[in-house]
Amino acid sequence: MFMTRSMLRDIFRLAAPVFIAQIAIMANGLVDTLMAGRYGTVDLAAVGIGASIYVTLFVTLNGILIALTPICGQLFGAGRYTEIGEEVRQSLWFALGLTALSLFMLAHPEPLFRLAGLTGEVESKTRAYLEAIAWGVPAAYALRVFQGFSTAISEPRLVMLLNLCGLALKVPLNGLLMYGGFGLPAMGGAGCALATSLIAWLICVVAWIACATQSEYTAFEVFKRWSWPRAKAQWQLIALGGPIGFTFLVDVTAFTFMALFIARFGVLFAGAHQIAANVTALCFMLPLALGNATAVLCAQAIGAGEYGRAKQIGWHGILMGFGAGLAVGLLIYVGAGPIARLYTNDPAVRDVATTLLLFVSAYHLYDAIQAVAVNVLRAYRRTFLPMLFYGIALWGLGLGGGYLLGIEGWLNEGVPMRAAGFWTGGLVGMGLTALLGCAYFLVVSRASARRATPTA
Repeated sequence: MFMTRSMLRDIFRLAAPVFIAQIAIMANGLVDTLMAGRYGTVDLAAVGIGASIYVTLFVTLNGILIALTPICGQLFGAGRYTEIGEEVRQSLWFALGLTALSLFMLAHPEPLFRLAGLTGEVESKTRAYLEAIAWGVPAAYALRVFQGFSTAISEPRLVMLLNLCGLALKVPLNGLLMYGGFGLPAMGGAGCALATSLIAWLICVVAWIACATQSEYTAFEVFKRWSWPRAKAQWQLIALGGPIGFTFLVDVTAFTFMALFIARFGVLFAGAHQIAANVTALCFMLPLALGNATAVLCAQAIGAGEYGRAKQIGWHGILMGFGAGLAVGLLIYVGAGPIARLYTNDPAVRDVATTLLLFVSAYHLYDAIQAVAVNVLRAYRRTFLPMLFYGIALWGLGLGGGYLLGIEGWLNEGVPMRAAGFWTGGLVGMGLTALLGCAYFLVVSRASARRATPTA
């Protein structure tokens, strides 16, 4: 297979606004980490732990809604536009149910607090963070539906603009709510969460008003009729999106439980790990954007019955992910020290974070490859085996191996490697995930192309 400029251009054209939107979202977390780090070490730890708990819950359940993108992408490729509007309405009903579940779980984080051994001021600040972030949950799920819908029809620009506007509001809102002013009390780290909630509601309202009024969305008739939840549509979301959600659960909990276990080593290691995890998540936005764009174009080609083109698009995206991962990984490796200094003034936290960022540089290369591969497989509606790959590689080798190295001291004469041990296990697990994802896509794409080729 040869790389063609037209396919690279198509992927890049769709990936660029998706990437910018995702960077804007992740930059909110970066702003929180930077501002909390300068507010105080305890607030930095509370924001890191609270964000890990929230992201684990939200990303896992949000993963089910990602099923909307390949569903709508295939319908778009087949020219069945009004059916897309119905799928969007059904997804909004599903999002309502996810909201209720999320609010309940955020109100009862005690099991995770016990696992992390949280006590005293860190526990109270983490709880305050979760209470504040809960206010934005309904808007966050509704935005996920709008984003998936817009991306599937190759219209991601509005999402990009809205997220950039939200980012522009983040720093002043954080400053006001963290430090107080205009009669408002100083909330510390919890102010970061409340700012996120307020911004989510603002851009959610604007997004759906645009969906009802802008010409780009007219053909899909999202608001033309009322639809009650339909069992078949809801089950389709569960069947396709459930494994996606579980895949996200495995991926995110690998980081969440790393954060919770590392919290046992004290605030210093918890803060350093939060810096490494934040850099990892921020850099992941580029391959994730490439994966989303590649998956949408693949789904549209599949919907149009062009299976050979879908296969070519998929491999183009994976190769682009490899190139981007290699470039970014090298930048992290070279700039580990300066990156750590951007996050904290504490020299002890900075030294540990610099070491962890060296692991991140290699981890990111594998992460980039698998990000594109697993997204492309979703375009083919193949989500079950990737879920198993993630479970075995990230929970088994990654988190399990990290526990043995980081806490039990395997391969280090019984001396725990602490945070470095967990990152070593994660690196091995992510490498296996990338290998299995690419191999499975090779099998699936070849089989689909053969079935679509007429025999003489």
